[in-house]
Amino acid sequence: MAPSWWGRDARANGVSGIGGGGTPVVVKMENPNWSISEVAASEVAAPGSPAGTGGGKAGRGKNARQITWVLLLRAHRAAGRLTGAASAALAVAAAARRRVAAGRTDSDAAPGESTALRTRFYGCIRVFLFLSLLLLAVEVAAYLQGWHLSLEEEVDAGLQAVDGLFAAAYAAWMRARLDYLAPPLQFLTNACVVLFLVQSVDRIVLCLGCFWIRLKGIKPVPLAAADKEDVEAGPEDFPMVLVQMPMCNEREVYQQSIGAVCSLDWPRSNFLVQVLDDSDDATTSALIKEEVEKWQREGVRIVYRHRVIRDGYKAGNLKSAMNCSYVKDYEFVVIFDADFQPQADFLKRTVPHFKGKDDVGLVQARWSFVNKDENLLTRLQNINLCFHFEVEQQVNGAFLNFFGFNGTAGVWRIKALEESGGWMERTTVEDMDIAVRAHLKGWKFLFLNDVECQCELPESYEAYRKQQHRWHSGPMQLFRLCFVDIIKSKIGFWKKFNLIFLFFLLRKLILPFYSFTLFCVILPMTMFVPEAELPAWVVCYIPATMSILNILPAPKSFPFIVPYLLFENTMSVTKFNAMISGLFQLGSAYEWVVTKKSGRSSEGDLLALVEKHSKQQRVGSAPNLDTLTKEESNPKKDTKKKKHNRIYRKELALSFLLLTAAARSLLSAQGIHFYFLLFQGVSFLVVGLDLIGEQVD
Repeated sequence: MAPSWWGRDARANGVSGIGGGGTPVVVKMENPNWSISEVAASEVAAPGSPAGTGGGKAGRGKNARQITWVLLLRAHRAAGRLTGAASAALAVAAAARRRVAAGRTDSDAAPGESTALRTRFYGCIRVFLFLSLLLLAVEVAAYLQGWHLSLEEEVDAGLQAVDGLFAAAYAAWMRARLDYLAPPLQFLTNACVVLFLVQSVDRIVLCLGCFWIRLKGIKPVPLAAADKEDVEAGPEDFPMVLVQMPMCNEREVYQQSIGAVCSLDWPRSNFLVQVLDDSDDATTSALIKEEVEKWQREGVRIVYRHRVIRDGYKAGNLKSAMNCSYVKDYEFVVIFDADFQPQADFLKRTVPHFKGKDDVGLVQARWSFVNKDENLLTRLQNINLCFHFEVEQQVNGAFLNFFGFNGTAGVWRIKALEESGGWMERTTVEDMDIAVRAHLKGWKFLFLNDVECQCELPESYEAYRKQQHRWHSGPMQLFRLCFVDIIKSKIGFWKKFNLIFLFFLLRKLILPFYSFTLFCVILPMTMFVPEAELPAWVVCYIPATMSILNILPAPKSFPFIVPYLLFENTMSVTKFNAMISGLFQLGSAYEWVVTKKSGRSSEGDLLALVEKHSKQQRVGSAPNLDTLTKEESNPKKDTKKKKHNRIYRKELALSFLLLTAAARSLLSAQGIHFYFLLFQGVSFLVVGLDLIGEQVD
């Protein structure tokens, strides 16, 4: 037993036992925790000793006082935690009150944004909510009357002796529920459960593939790695690389990203940087152009291109840049979005994978995130994207040589782009479009899980929601456009099966469909139509297992497994809405909103850049700080749109719907269903009040 201050004091005073066979108590202080240890009297003093007889009363007194102090300390800690929880609850309540008082909702559309589909979708949810509240009132009244029967043979027996219009109406409702509502609802439930199981099997197979890759140490190895000295011999041994940086009104991140790209470790004569600026803000364009000129004075081969008319958004921007006459002098093109900051050795770790592999068209690096711990929203996004890169991209790249291009942090062979038809503006997922067309032409893709490129995650729910809408509506647009091309292509049957069923249908269509339908529609309906059953293992055990598998690539995020499970179901509303709009070519499917950035960067990268270029900046290559100061001090020229937290009506309506269904489940004594509906309803409430992401005062 470790020594303690109480043990030392007791031995010093000769009081170490209780003569009546009692059990002395030793209190150990391990800051900041306290613990009580019991020791036998024989371990402290021999029987019949003076300490065990004459000091018995003193020992008991000290034991009692010490236990009292420990209990008081524990009570203090518990009170502190309760106070913290109460303060957090009050802060959340105050934020919710401010949201309601401000009255800003997601119905405030941006210029040019279509709200027709969103309004219709919200209207359907409102009708569903009204019916659920009405049915809840009816069920409560019937429960109080003792009419809460659902079996067919008990309906007539239970209500036969009851007179009155309400009893007759309730009996008719139960018969209609049993004969007409329960069968189709049970059929839909079974269909969604089957889809859920198929998708779960796909997820398990991907995880097994990732485990096999780790077990066997499978990863792409460049042929140039063994001949490294020759690769670094001279500029003539380095292929010509074109670096493209498309950006649009991204004032917060342009400087650090351009600095990182211009610092790439590659012969300056063998790579050219194109800054493709689509900004419609004159101040932002001037700042970006000034940054380009600064690096030009330092000897970097970098050009600035600005489009006045933004036809085709990012795809149109890239297509316009590829039409430049000097592009024919380059063999590879690298794309970095405005918030991406590659490491200096990025090109040396990616471009060598093309050597000796003429059929490789794309080398994709994974993303890492500088703000993954900023708030709960970024933590949950990090879980999703870690699984996407660690499992989905790596497994598909290792076993199929195909995956969806992530749009940035990738190196393309220019010949592969040209043979595949180049960039097209027909969808909002131009990166997936070019990847599918290149795959149909027979080009292979490599994914490098050990090469990372830093970027930012959306910190506000508004930015994340718009990003997810584009990511889930675009694939459905693309599927409509390229389905015939996939069927007619010369690739093998299993590659066609992988493209159509796994890549598009299962992971882009079925996943958002069953997530929303099963957990946000069917589950609440089964509470009001209990004759249709949704097993507890579908509600609890399978989702929990899938969440554990999803979180394995980010083990530090295990404390957030429950919020992750609930948030994924919450986001199914946005993803389902986007999937429908893309599948049926509705107006919102073509919305392109640039994801807002906050301008965060890793401290290490910034210090490295400052140290490397501090001397040159002192000479005169620094931006015009006086001009920037004047611009920032003039409020009339500040056209930056203020950020606000909003109320999201669909999520808020669904929260009330799920909480209503939770209340109804109490009448049927469905424990797991009640807790799931309760927590899921609270999750929708938190998201509906915009309390999950960045909070703007």
